[in-house]
Amino acid sequence: LRAANLSAANLRGANLRRADLSNAELRRANLSGAFLHSANLRGADLISANLSDANLRRANLRRADLIRADLRRADLRNADLSDAILDGAKYNSKTIWPNGFDPANVGAVLIEDK
Repeated sequence: LRAANLSAANLRGANLRRADLSNAELRRANLSGAFLHSANLRGADLISANLSDANLRRANLRRADLIRADLRRADLRNADLSDAILDGAKYNSKTIWPNGFDPANVGAVLIEDK
């Protein structure tokens, strides 16, 4: 799936463990609840993608574009977010970030739980 165009695709709950989605076009894709453990999303376009409830543990998100992505309740433990763009990405208190990562410092926006 390297460099695949999956814009606006419905991949809700998909098992994409270890998938190579490097440089893929996933703009506005629904990946809510997707299993992306150890997936390669290096350089992927995830602008406005729904990644709520997604398992992104150990995912490679280097240089990924996550502008306005929904990361509420996402599990990003041990994910590589080096040079990722998170301006306007939404997260909440249940989003799990890599140790020492401060989402506010990279422009992500905390959405209060209701």
